[in-house]
Amino acid sequence: MIKSSNKSGNGFEWQTWLVIVAVYACWAMLILNYQALPSVAANVALVLVTSWFMSIQHELLHGHPTRSKWFNRLLGLPPLSVWYPYDIYRDSHLAHHRDELLTTPGIDPECNYVQAQDYPQLSAVQRATHWSLRTVFGRFLVGPGVTIVEVWADIFTGPRQRGMVAVRSWALHLGLLVLLLWWVQVQSGITPLHYAFGIAYPALGLAMLRSFYEHRPAALPAHRIAINDAAWPWRLLYLNNNYHSVHHAYPGLAWYRIPAVWRAQRVEFLHGNGNFYTPGYTQLIWNHAFKPVDSPIHPGFDDGKRAANGP
Repeated sequence: MIKSSNKSGNGFEWQTWLVIVAVYACWAMLILNYQALPSVAANVALVLVTSWFMSIQHELLHGHPTRSKWFNRLLGLPPLSVWYPYDIYRDSHLAHHRDELLTTPGIDPECNYVQAQDYPQLSAVQRATHWSLRTVFGRFLVGPGVTIVEVWADIFTGPRQRGMVAVRSWALHLGLLVLLLWWVQVQSGITPLHYAFGIAYPALGLAMLRSFYEHRPAALPAHRIAINDAAWPWRLLYLNNNYHSVHHAYPGLAWYRIPAVWRAQRVEFLHGNGNFYTPGYTQLIWNHAFKPVDSPIHPGFDDGKRAANGP
């Protein structure tokens, strides 16, 4: 039987530090040498590194590479990925780690399903958008735009809901973002619009490809969490978060420890998650580039509502 653990391991996490240094060093090198590099290659490399940075932010909010929340936060605050303030991403993602509520519309912050009773009220454009998000290309091309609108709406709704905490988070993020975009343009000639929509937008789309089908509606919460047995370049980019059932079972487990746990408990994980398994992203892309992987209409389960409302 798989039991959750929040232990992150002991000692100096040199593997995580190595990735952090690599991400920041590669990003800085690409910005400083952008004009001397082939423009297409440099842009693609920046997209990859910026997406990699988002995987690092995920590790930081889960307590790596140090046990200090404020220090990890400091490492994740630079707005290389533009669209997601670290504080908002941290709070939203940690709220997502309530397995009994996964995929429940309006409750799970990372849910992209819609309640059956709400679907008829949607406009034709909204319905088309929801269906497109169930395809790989829709997730990559349209998904970031939908997410950006939802996240940045918090500029207006956040202060009413969370008060000065939201105001401080957005003020810090926007201030750092202005400084970063100014520095990037001075050093590389990349305009703010180019960086935001030509680099950070596709980087977010690439990051969202990881979560394309990592959750599904199911009566049992454990059956809602996928295993994607991806090839090593994907695993490195996503820091093994493709083994998503392992991550949810052991949310405090460092990324470099996840594969060993998966190999040791493969049978248990596949039995526990109802064999919710994909043998890599290539198959997902091939089968669902334009074909929806499932319906955006949530079938509805009472357990999520009970968990949200209490006994």
